[in-house]
Amino acid sequence: MAHPQPGIFALGASAHWHLEATLREGVTPAALVDAVRSFARERATTSGVDLVVGFGARTWAAAGGEVPDGMTAFQPVVGPDGFTVPATQCDVWAWLAGSGEDVVFDHARTVAAGLDSVCDVAYEQHGFAYRDSRDLTGFVDGTENPSVHEAVTEATIPDGRPGAGGSVVVVQRWVHDLAAFERLTVAQQEAVIGRTKPDSTELDEDDRPDDAHISRVVVEEEGGELEIFRRSTPFGSLSEHGLQFVGFSADQRRLDLMLARMAGADGGPRDRLTRFSAPVRSAYYFTPPLEALRAEG
Repeated sequence: MAHPQPGIFALGASAHWHLEATLREGVTPAALVDAVRSFARERATTSGVDLVVGFGARTWAAAGGEVPDGMTAFQPVVGPDGFTVPATQCDVWAWLAGSGEDVVFDHARTVAAGLDSVCDVAYEQHGFAYRDSRDLTGFVDGTENPSVHEAVTEATIPDGRPGAGGSVVVVQRWVHDLAAFERLTVAQQEAVIGRTKPDSTELDEDDRPDDAHISRVVVEEEGGELEIFRRSTPFGSLSEHGLQFVGFSADQRRLDLMLARMAGADGGPRDRLTRFSAPVRSAYYFTPPLEALRAEG
């Protein structure tokens, strides 16, 4: 039985760092995977900071890895009004999370150094816990998350399927227009999200707009919800800020459905939250099981 990377489910970190990188010209995907395995094995002996690593499907497959059924690189999602979720697919993603920005920064430098001979860093972003697990809009983030015990099932590919023990993860950067959002009354903000602001209580269906955020991102089939496990955090400065969205799933399909619904590309209304937050980066990665990540190359 393969085991998921434990950092996926390690809650409570207040400081986060994300790196996305692309293969340098002339470097093989196998060399990238070997480099990642080298620092991933070293990280396993270091306490205080969790490391989760994912690879683009094409990169992992080219290195000889087993790719989950139906997994592809991220493709742009375009709604009927032209709203677009862009694709910024890279070859590798590393996420570090810990108790303080200083120690996470130090370990992020170590990871960047481990990638330096094989990759060019395309994007890096720090993140932080905000108040009692809230987004910068002031609403609780991740209310729809399953419990950690249930999340292991919802976010991990089951035994007997390609990539068993791993996860498909979507990594996105959403930039908020907080000034516009804060011009709304609290009642109007709650209609955007579909929950009350103080305690994150879901609005009654009769009172919740069809284009409210939770009306669009909660995907149901055959009477059950297709759940994902969110590990998102706020990011940014005073001039630009938003949400680093990270969502783990046992398959890519439910993530595709969620994003199509947000854009209105499924024939339904566009998510009202996208009037106040714009996606600027989006990629899919496969987070291989612990055994595959630590294997000798």
